[in-house]
Amino acid sequence: MDRDRKMSAQEIEGLIADGHTIVIFEESVLRLDSWVPKHPGGRLAILHMVGKDATDEINAYHSAATLKTMKAFRIGRKPAGVWTNSTPPIRGGIYEKYEPLPGALSDDPSVSDTEESIVADSIGRVTDRSSPTTTISECSNEPECPETDNEKEGDVATGLGLNKVASEKPEAVLTARSQALLSAARYTDWALQQEIDGDVIDYPSLDVDVQQDIVRKYRILHQKVKDGGHYDCRYLEYGKEMVRYSTLFMLFVVFCRYEWYMTSAVFLGMFWHQIMFSAHDAGHLAITNNFVVDTLIGTIVADLLCGLSIGWWKSSHNVHHLITNSPEHDPDTQNVPIFATSPAFFKSLHSSYYDFTYIWDAAADFIVPFQRYSYYPIMGVARFNLYFLSWLHVFSAKAGSLGASKAWWIRPLEAAFMSIFWYVFGYLFVWCTLPTWPIRIGFVLISHIVTMPLHVQITLSHWGMSHADHGDGESFPQRQLRTTMDVDCPAWFDWFHGGLQFQAVHHLFPRVPRHNLRRVQFLVREFCDETGIPYSILGFVDGNMKVLDRLQAVGDQVKNLINCQKYMAETGESGLH
Repeated sequence: MDRDRKMSAQEIEGLIADGHTIVIFEESVLRLDSWVPKHPGGRLAILHMVGKDATDEINAYHSAATLKTMKAFRIGRKPAGVWTNSTPPIRGGIYEKYEPLPGALSDDPSVSDTEESIVADSIGRVTDRSSPTTTISECSNEPECPETDNEKEGDVATGLGLNKVASEKPEAVLTARSQALLSAARYTDWALQQEIDGDVIDYPSLDVDVQQDIVRKYRILHQKVKDGGHYDCRYLEYGKEMVRYSTLFMLFVVFCRYEWYMTSAVFLGMFWHQIMFSAHDAGHLAITNNFVVDTLIGTIVADLLCGLSIGWWKSSHNVHHLITNSPEHDPDTQNVPIFATSPAFFKSLHSSYYDFTYIWDAAADFIVPFQRYSYYPIMGVARFNLYFLSWLHVFSAKAGSLGASKAWWIRPLEAAFMSIFWYVFGYLFVWCTLPTWPIRIGFVLISHIVTMPLHVQITLSHWGMSHADHGDGESFPQRQLRTTMDVDCPAWFDWFHGGLQFQAVHHLFPRVPRHNLRRVQFLVREFCDETGIPYSILGFVDGNMKVLDRLQAVGDQVKNLINCQKYMAETGESGLH
């Protein structure tokens, strides 16, 4: 195989159509078939990059030593010019088989780079299975749903079980139920389009030249981060962290010894809240940059001391970072019927992460309109759900395939550590040490509710931001800054937020140790000024209000949708005129 051979876009598309995992990295075409099941970050992190130029994502997530191994997967060079990203198959991209003809682009030395790039750019090599978003006029105050520009009801109904109604009986009058579902699809398209239109006003154009200029400036910024030594961990700061963790844990033990059980519960919750920040750092290999060492640190902190699976967290968190706020693909946004942060869920969408379809049903109709008010109570008990997800992960096939040969030991170690946690905390402490059932229940509830700020912080930087899909032409840095917000706080209070207040900076440079993020923030601000990308930063209170406003807005959209459906059921009119 000639690894320096320039490949045509058609040939690359054909490899993807044949089921190969093809990713563009710098000037190279990488075939990652053999690496997908071994990838320590999970197979989905790679599958979401298929057909795309993933240079910035790969550089952001991997150390220099790991990047050197990429050449082993190189099968050729990409066509000259800017690579046009394609929709990965996991997101619905459809690719055509490649049948080489005499004088094919890659094999004909007489074809110049310029000619090849022109031909490559002219190839419509991928389509998307999802229905196109249509622009719809504003809803009136009447109980009618907005109308799309698409006059073919079957197109809008696709995926809702209405395509058969429209295609098999084109002259039949839709039932009230079918009309309601059809209207829901159109209403959803309208609501999604409103967010896209707002983003178009606020963010730089998706024009190729504009996005390439953003990419160029981001790579200069990344080099500044490297040259400034911001990837170097300041271990003294972790010494301070250890003092804080130890103090909180000792206070938990002391107050428990003197039978101040509820006060003891508060300090145990604070200990769990604070120490999980170090598990987050280790999960990103931001402490030692060594996979084995950082994974051990993360497993000890998360699994042994907190009862949570670091493997589950890494599996979902890596995907979250790459396709932030995508309703179909980011597991951190998929909480229906408890929460819906985007009207995209109104259509009942399929999660590529969980391989599960979230059905929008009567429960969602009832719960989501009140999500603004249920947000904090649910965040207070969210940790119990994490225990459940952790054990599901350990017993899932996903855990068995994570890292395969390189990280086979993680799964049994996690199972052992989480078992030890529940034996010590659940049996020896809660059951054998705490004297009565009221005290046991009160201790468990208070210690877990105290960790609520951590769950609020996790959602704070994303739920209030854009959830719109701007296609594969949007650059990595623009998408991260469009979907992520920083929280403003004084430097002396950084310990409380544990680095999660710098989520926008962190999403651009996930391997930078959290104690260096405030320094990198100044560079990111300059980058945003140069590129015209808004840098979103709010105080903690204002950030909370932004999330609550988002939850309220989506809840109000659900109410409008329900009213529209009721109107059609009562009148028999489609409400689409």
